[in-house]
Amino acid sequence: MKKLLASTCLVAGFLAVAGTANAACGDVTIASMNWQSAEVLAALDKFILTEGFGCNAEIIVGDTVPTITSMIEKGEPDVAPEGWVGLLPEVVNGGIGDGKLVAAADSLSDGGVQGWWIPIYVADAHPDIKTIDDALKHPELFPDPEDKSKGGVHNGPAGWGGTVVTGQFYKAYGGAAANFTLIDTGSAAGLDGSIAKAYERKEGWVGYYWAPTALLGKYDMVKLDHGVAFNEAEWKRCNTVADCADPKKNDWPKDKVQTLVTKGFSDRAGAEVMGYLGKRSWTNDTVNKLMAWMTDNQATGEDGAKHFLEENEPLWSQWVSPEVAENIKAAL
Repeated sequence: MKKLLASTCLVAGFLAVAGTANAACGDVTIASMNWQSAEVLAALDKFILTEGFGCNAEIIVGDTVPTITSMIEKGEPDVAPEGWVGLLPEVVNGGIGDGKLVAAADSLSDGGVQGWWIPIYVADAHPDIKTIDDALKHPELFPDPEDKSKGGVHNGPAGWGGTVVTGQFYKAYGGAAANFTLIDTGSAAGLDGSIAKAYERKEGWVGYYWAPTALLGKYDMVKLDHGVAFNEAEWKRCNTVADCADPKKNDWPKDKVQTLVTKGFSDRAGAEVMGYLGKRSWTNDTVNKLMAWMTDNQATGEDGAKHFLEENEPLWSQWVSPEVAENIKAAL
């Protein structure tokens, strides 16, 4: 009887401790931005915080600027898993400095990447092509679909910041003088379609793209080096200004993509939960492949999160304790 009472007390004590830990995390709202990589990361955080840590996690749909602004001004949502902080650095730095935001892990360990890319089969066949200047020496390898006598640099649709920069780089690197045209693909679908078509035919292609994206998870592409160091003053003066007449060659800076947490949630979540949010980070290659799987399978963010957890235990188990990892595996 004494042994039974002791066991009962031990179990009760364990449950009380577990309950306290779960209560410490409590309710948590997670911002899911309106693009695929952010959607799946928010779903991943929800699953891990709910099943691993016992939080009561809820997804809130948002977008970068209004979400981060609301976190600073209203203290909600609690977590922005994929915050593109470079879009509003002064706001983010101000929120951190004022003690309203806490910076956690870099969501993308290698940053958000933009630039000019070529298919890997072209890079393998022509190992001398490593930079934008190298590619522009070979218009015959990257023919304009409308005029095979010229090369073509594929650009994004009007309204994109990357489209402006690509247009300015086309000027800076002497695209016209190198017998290249600047191709307006008209839309995101048009840009994607131009890559898919070239890949299916094993033809040359050069142009603007970015990561993380499902398309780069499906088609292996190589980013061209810009051949120069990044010059922030020139970037602001001319590379990002469509009507600037004299852009200079420049590198394309990586975007810092970071998990942001409100100070209120950071204070109440507990060290273990914040430890997870401080470690949870993945590469563009990992996300590209995951998004390609999601696209091919018409999967939701929740589907993608579960698929990632099932296929990548060696990675995500580094983010949590063995006990939390067992909770997660049991819930899959």
